[in-house]
Amino acid sequence: MLSRIADSMFWMNRYVERSEGLLRMLHTSYVLSLDRGSNLNENWVPLLNVFTTLSSSGKIALAQKPNNIIQHVLLDSQNPNSLKALLNRARENARGMQDHITKEVWEQVNHLYHLINNPKTEKQLLSSDQLAAIESLLKNCLLYTGITDSTMPRGMGWNFMSMGKHVERCIMTISIAAEQFNSLGPDQAKARDILYWRSLLFTLSGYEFHLKNYRSVETDKNVLDQVVFNMLFPHSVMYSLERIKKYQEDIIEQNQPLAKADLSKRFGRLYSFVEFADLDTLEGEALSSFLWNTQSQLASFNQHFSHTFFSYS
Repeated sequence: MLSRIADSMFWMNRYVERSEGLLRMLHTSYVLSLDRGSNLNENWVPLLNVFTTLSSSGKIALAQKPNNIIQHVLLDSQNPNSLKALLNRARENARGMQDHITKEVWEQVNHLYHLINNPKTEKQLLSSDQLAAIESLLKNCLLYTGITDSTMPRGMGWNFMSMGKHVERCIMTISIAAEQFNSLGPDQAKARDILYWRSLLFTLSGYEFHLKNYRSVETDKNVLDQVVFNMLFPHSVMYSLERIKKYQEDIIEQNQPLAKADLSKRFGRLYSFVEFADLDTLEGEALSSFLWNTQSQLASFNQHFSHTFFSYS
């Protein structure tokens, strides 16, 4: 497989996975903002921190205007992480490698592109029916995941696509979790209130999972265990790292790159750093440092992986 094709497959899935994460977080923020007495900054600023490059004052000002937020994070092409920008780049990658993906995958990527660029969608997103439009876009991202899973052959292309998906998912989980835990502060009452964690858990589709699997009153520790360490939760950091490990090994076996030993060591250090972290010691500054170091090591591994396999590096 040409390196530019592998690169396109890797990034196409990253862009769609990021789009899904954006829509999940937007949908959660929107729904929670409808609660009577809700704090607009608490609902919207975390979303703006993750998906925009605005200044702190710009985020706070924008958080008071939900319609402007939707415009900026979904439709503004000047925002590199807006949904329109992400889906445009996903389609551009798919268009250059149509012979390497199934017709169904191409059609769904193309459908997402035309959906976000349709003037009717923009009109709906800025009307009183905007929640239905957000849900429609989210369902189409989920449909892409299902179509990809059920139609793509499990060859080299699938390995690069899956690698991209789980690298992006891991980064997203860490970023969203860091926003929630960093805003917690020393308020122990808030830390043990499941309502405080709704935003994070709904964004990661883990609220029901949490209620069914955790019983202790240390809600903050339970949430941290779920989003970082729980191998049964598909949006946890460890689940994503386990999948990255699997696809990295398959890619190395198929390609036998000269840097395979260094690549494996880099990932092994990252995997062990998370796997053997002590949950009981992760709080406050220690937790912030742990999340930052995990994300930093993942970014370094991703850069080295790209340098090894993709021609532009």
